[in-house]
Amino acid sequence: MPEPQRIVIVGAGLAGATAAATLRERGYAGEVVMLGSDRHPPYELPALSKALLLGDRDEPAWVRDAGFYADHDIQLYGGRTVTRLEPGARRVHDDHAGSHRYDRLLLATGSRPRQLHVPGGKLPGVHTLRTLDDALALRTALRDAERVVIVGAGWIGTEVAAAARKHGADVTVVDLVRLPLQGVLGDEVAAVFRDLHTEHGVRWRLGTRVAEITGTDRVRAVRLEDGTELPADVVVVAVGVEPRVDLAHTASLDPADDGGIVVDAMLRTSVPDIYAVGDIASHFHPRYGHRVRVEHWANAKDQGAHVAGNLLGADEPFLRSPYFFTDQYDGDRAIGCEYRGLADPVADKLVVRGDLDALEFVAFWLRNGRVRAAMNVNVWDYGEALDRIVDAQATLNEDALKGEDLNSLG
Repeated sequence: MPEPQRIVIVGAGLAGATAAATLRERGYAGEVVMLGSDRHPPYELPALSKALLLGDRDEPAWVRDAGFYADHDIQLYGGRTVTRLEPGARRVHDDHAGSHRYDRLLLATGSRPRQLHVPGGKLPGVHTLRTLDDALALRTALRDAERVVIVGAGWIGTEVAAAARKHGADVTVVDLVRLPLQGVLGDEVAAVFRDLHTEHGVRWRLGTRVAEITGTDRVRAVRLEDGTELPADVVVVAVGVEPRVDLAHTASLDPADDGGIVVDAMLRTSVPDIYAVGDIASHFHPRYGHRVRVEHWANAKDQGAHVAGNLLGADEPFLRSPYFFTDQYDGDRAIGCEYRGLADPVADKLVVRGDLDALEFVAFWLRNGRVRAAMNVNVWDYGEALDRIVDAQATLNEDALKGEDLNSLG
């Protein structure tokens, strides 16, 4: 496969910017064009719901320094939204009347927050969190808020709850689930997060849904289906994200059942010379033998770096295991954790090493005796060992996982 003369990247977030930088690091001398709708230079998302929202920093982690793109002859067009793909003509069109020819095209369009489709869902004081501007606006709101209602008990919802409590607000979290993070962690580990937030003063309204957000000039309360009204100065909608696949669908790229775009093990779409990475990529993962779509920071970064080689003809499968992390609260009763792998907490067997109550443990999820995923909570000695065990899907018994030196296993 001849080396392309011009590569266009649609999406200027972590995945797209990492791909662009890696192309140059690999010695690619052709044209690199990157188009993104965000007006800011490319940045990473984790700090938006953590350090930046807490007030510990005022900027996100930039993917590269401000001058990197010009210094490396990467044509970065911020504040531009691509409106149409023409695979037959090998062109993309943007909302500034720009038309960009490509030899190879990378889609890294990311996700948008899901909205809460209830009366009052667009009132002033209702926030979502996805961009730097979202985070700065929400931080300002939290600093002045007395009562915050968060709709959604997933990772963003729980991280925002921790930030809101640090800012001194009264916080209530509403969700249909019985426990926060239940779908990812299962009942036993999810209860650890529930109890931690309860210790810090968070109230829960679980197993119910929002019927309406009330107010006239701005939000005043959240009314639940059972008629309960929760007074609120600020409402945060954290009910997940949806991948930005509109462009891909209009260009007839194969859609996946999980809401993303079908890509093979090499991150190629169904249309020649178009690749996709990050939140939108429903990637056939050789380790698992099925499609995987991951919406976390590490996946965007790792796939962005990996696809650069394939855009230049390497044709190598992406094999990294999913990974994410969270930090919630500080001091003696806080959680910092890393999760590696891909588990089904309902079907897989949970094995816990350490003490759940003390918030110092490693949780393993096993399927047919093989380790499918591991999460270390406030335990930092075994990162490389856990990578090795999860990547190998090692066959290990419970006694070994609970009692032996993890650095010797795998």
